[in-house]
Parts: sequence; C-alpha cells; structure tokens
Amino acid sequence: MSDFRLRVFQAVARHLSFTKAAQELFVTQPAVTKHIHELEKHYGQRLLERRGNRVALTEAGRLLQSHAEAVAASAQQLDDQLLTLRDPDEAAGRLRLGASTTLCQYVLPGVLPAFQARHPNVQLTLANANSEHIAEALLRGDLDLGFVEGRSRSRDLHYELLLPDELVAVRRATPTGPPTTPLPLAEALAHPLVLRERGSGTLEVLEFALRELKIKLNALQVAFYFDNTESIKGYLEAAPEALGFVSRRALARELTASRLEIVPIEGLYLPRQFEAVWVQGKQLPRAAQRFLSFAQQQLKSSL
Repeated sequence: MSDFRLRVFQAVARHLSFTKAAQELFVTQPAVTKHIHELEKHYGQRLLERRGNRVALTEAGRLLQSHAEAVAASAQQLDDQLLTLRDPDEAAGRLRLGASTTLCQYVLPGVLPAFQARHPNVQLTLANANSEHIAEALLRGDLDLGFVEGRSRSRDLHYELLLPDELVAVRRATPTGPPTTPLPLAEALAHPLVLRERGSGTLEVLEFALRELKIKLNALQVAFYFDNTESIKGYLEAAPEALGFVSRRALARELTASRLEIVPIEGLYLPRQFEAVWVQGKQLPRAAQRFLSFAQQQLKSSL
C-alpha cells in the first residue's frame, strides 16, 4: 500500500467527500475513486458506503482511519527527530493551522510570508472557522495548532496568549464624526444590532459582558447575524441606523477611508485576547512550535 493511497483515504474520511478530497490533494475525482477501490481490494472489504452523493465510513473504514492517523503522527514525529539531528533550528513537514475569522482575515496573513521565507520546507495550510469549530477540529486531530478568540475553555485543550484585542461598537460614518462623549448604554443598544454568529468568539465576549450588566442578548433588536466580519462592515455601510461590534484590528481601512466610525459606549468595555490552542498534553510538532514562537515575536513587535 503506497503512502499516497493512505493520504487519499484520510482526505476522503476527513471530508466524507470524494470531491473535497480531490480538491485538497490536487488530483482528479476519478483518481481518488481509483485509489479507494484499490485499498478496498487490498483489504478485501468495503471501507466506505456510498449513498448517492453522501459518503460514510464502514467499521473497517473507521479502523483504518484510526491506524492511518497514528501512522501519519508517527511519521511526522520521525521527520521532526531526524531534522533535529541535522539542524536543531530548522522545521519541515506539514503544518495544519486553523484560526477563527478575525485572526484568519486580519492578523495571521501578515505573518505567513516571513515565516515561509524562513522555513521553506514547511507545508502550511490555514483553515478558517469560528472558535468553537477550531476547538472541535483540534480534538478530532484535523489541525496541529489553532488560534481562537473568546472566553470559552475546554479542559482537553491548552491555551497560550498570542495577542490582546478589543471589540468596539461601530456604525456608518456620519458627517459630524464619532460622538465626543460615550453614548448611554440603553441608547446604543436600542439601535438595530449586527452581530457575529453563535459559536464565534466575538459574540461570546459581547454576550458575556452584557450578562454581567444583567442584559440578555435575546432581549435586544438584532437585525442580522453574520459568519464573518467583512459582511458586518458591508451591512453597516448600507444601514445608517445599525450598530455592530467587531475587532478594532478589523477596521483600519474603513476608518482611514471614513466609511465607518467607532462609537464609544458608556459602561461597556470589551477587551479580549487572541490565543494559540492545542490538545492538552500533546507535544506540538516542531513546525508548530516554530510557527507559534515566530508569530508571537512578530505580533509583539507590531504592537
């Protein structure tokens, strides 16, 4: 059994989709199907059940997936150890990163080119999902290292500070400019609100702060929930009465172009922090260790 066929099976098992596996591996869908058929012939049993466009793992498939993950982890560990013998400062191999939306759109992209230049042998991927889904992907073994925001913690994950952040209220820019004094909280929350979706760290921070003030989110007038910050900003530019809450780090272009403005709110301060996260008790691969250290240094110097 070739190593690539095992990789094909892992991709299909991860996505439960031949099409997505083909896209991930940059091969054709017929090639994926061929490799799966050859594996099933090799083992003499079905690994996948095909029901129309849906795919599910059989019991044999789940067993192979478990062993394939162990083989991949062992191979990565061997690569790391051999590389350490040759060059203690170098890193190589696959590094699967995952980041919540704000980090993926506004923080990490600026770090990636310099890291790639320093460590050209690391094969980087970066998945974008909300904080809740990043945590789930880490626990499934789909990611090596995650970056999240919010207040929720899992006892199965380890968290480490990456960068401080702050959520701010924002609206479409007005001719008179931002308020010179903070808006009363009741007045601000009377506006139609544009928020991130359930499971996002951004919404979690806001909801926690409001709860401390004895205010329930479901008692407010929410105009729309979005799964990304860019959509919130676009909505606000077209809705003069609406108010949104986003990361201060996501507003540089809109503030400079006078398309949006920050609205201070009396009694509502929304600090948070971006954090690196990985599975508790699991040693990070060398490439992940190098990336985390590099990102922390780069972002610290940008403050």
